[in-house]
Amino acid sequence: MKALITGLFFIIAGMQSSFAQNSPAAQEIIKLSKEKWQWMSDKNVDILGKLFHEKSVFVHMGGSWGKQQEINVIKSGGIWYKKADIHEVSVEVIDNTAILLNRIDLLAIVGGNEVTNPFMVTEVYIKQDGSWKLGSLSFTKLVSTGGK
Repeated sequence: MKALITGLFFIIAGMQSSFAQNSPAAQEIIKLSKEKWQWMSDKNVDILGKLFHEKSVFVHMGGSWGKQQEINVIKSGGIWYKKADIHEVSVEVIDNTAILLNRIDLLAIVGGNEVTNPFMVTEVYIKQDGSWKLGSLSFTKLVSTGGK
């Protein structure tokens, strides 16, 4: 019995460490994504303009649009991404493309109203000329199962 428990412990510990290990590219994307949420909160459209690819697309609950419209929405305060509480992050890097999934609770001001929504956010980054550019940002609202 002791051997079984010890064996299970090592199997679980090994699984946890394999989930915790990310490639340098994945770690870079996770860091960049966290910074992006802060830049969006700060309405730092100069940095965001450099991060967003010229052909980037953004999918929201109220519609979809390109880079310039997203910059305009952030700059005008049409959507103010006040705070993203990140609960889970995963990244898959495929050649020069990285796909990041974030499960977040987003506190935002939308049309003058403060709202909090649970989202699964898909971010697609493309590496060009040695730097990562955001190609797509999509929000999928999650069905709440609990007490909020």
